[in-house]
Amino acid sequence: MRAIEWDGKEFKLLDQTRLPQTIEYIKTGDYRVIVEAIKRLSVRGAPAIGIAAAFALAFASKKIVSSSRSTFLNELDRIASEIESARPTAVNLRWAVQRMMKRAGSIQKVSGIPEAMLHEAERIRLEDIQMCKQIGLHGAQLLPDSGGVITHCNTGALATGDYGTAQSVIVTAIEQGKKLHVYAGETRPLLQGARLTMFELEARGVNATLITDNTAAFVMKQGKANLIITGADRIAANGDTANKIGTYGLAVLANYHSIPFYVAAPTSTIDPDCPDGSAIPIEERNPGEVTHPFDVQIAPDNVDVYSPAFDITPHHLITAFITEHGVVSPPFKDNFKKQTDPGKVNQPV
Repeated sequence: MRAIEWDGKEFKLLDQTRLPQTIEYIKTGDYRVIVEAIKRLSVRGAPAIGIAAAFALAFASKKIVSSSRSTFLNELDRIASEIESARPTAVNLRWAVQRMMKRAGSIQKVSGIPEAMLHEAERIRLEDIQMCKQIGLHGAQLLPDSGGVITHCNTGALATGDYGTAQSVIVTAIEQGKKLHVYAGETRPLLQGARLTMFELEARGVNATLITDNTAAFVMKQGKANLIITGADRIAANGDTANKIGTYGLAVLANYHSIPFYVAAPTSTIDPDCPDGSAIPIEERNPGEVTHPFDVQIAPDNVDVYSPAFDITPHHLITAFITEHGVVSPPFKDNFKKQTDPGKVNQPV
């Protein structure tokens, strides 16, 4: 099951706010509907957000009426800024929009821009699927032949074009014959781990156990987990990583219990313009997601709420990154650059 479907005629987003109880798709060709879906987490996960944003801009380009190239591009740029602002932390959204704008700028005839942009959006989607496959293959070699794995939030097909990032690593290792048991953190307050990760793992027949977020430390203390692997929403140049709130705590616990902590993400999630974690903007969510989860009030009226959607894991707590090009070990700032060297692609660095 994919988060985003496009058959050349119909564009569909799986409404992940309805899972696991209801499978329902949002069918649209209106960029505003896609932007709203990104904001309300109907589509989520950094790679999937980037893909959705690319299609949103492509659809928007079809509605611009102007024979003037400069006027057309100015209006497209305005819409691009609107799409980029939908969620501030996941860099894939900005990356995809900028790539789409670059493609639009390369077309001289206004009439040819919408078709070229639609092709580019589909190229981004298909590239992401292949990147996720490669992340799984590279990461599987790091996992033990047997043992337990803790993961956080949702990093499967629902968060990407298909296959996933961290989840792709786990599933690929299992398909290779490794005997692994997954401990999925529930991921408060919106329970992406409980609702989405467990939904996907069960569908794949993976041995998995749902745990509350504050059970992870005890699972490690008991020796049930050999490693932790998560995804990422933005990776700074030095390796500091923004991911779903709760990730930093897991990294601290992994360090204390002397078990590896891996991050799996495509290179599009690495932001070379962001020097370190202090420069990553952190999105704060609606307090109602904490006080009234799924429309059930669990806190007194009018309480003060602090609800960041993400936290920052310092690079020194990360054992290695897994990208579509291979495994990246410290020092991350230097090795992120080396990995893009054509002569080093698919080689550990």
